[in-house]
Amino acid sequence: MTLLEAETGKTYKVKEIATDDEDMNAFLFRLGCYEGEPITVVSKKKNSCIAVIKDGRYNLDKMLSDAIVIE
Repeated sequence: MTLLEAETGKTYKVKEIATDDEDMNAFLFRLGCYEGEPITVVSKKKNSCIAVIKDGRYNLDKMLSDAIVIE
């Protein structure tokens, strides 16, 4: 399941970052979003979501949210 399919207010664990784009991968890693890290969706819109990653709140667009696979 991707981050856009997640329930609001529930904490998940990042299963993988599903992208071949090295820049996107590096950006998410700098945010602290990598395999095994907890992530919480605070709110969602149609094409974006706000997530808490390592005590920081980030607005992630559709491309970033679809790249984050959670369990």
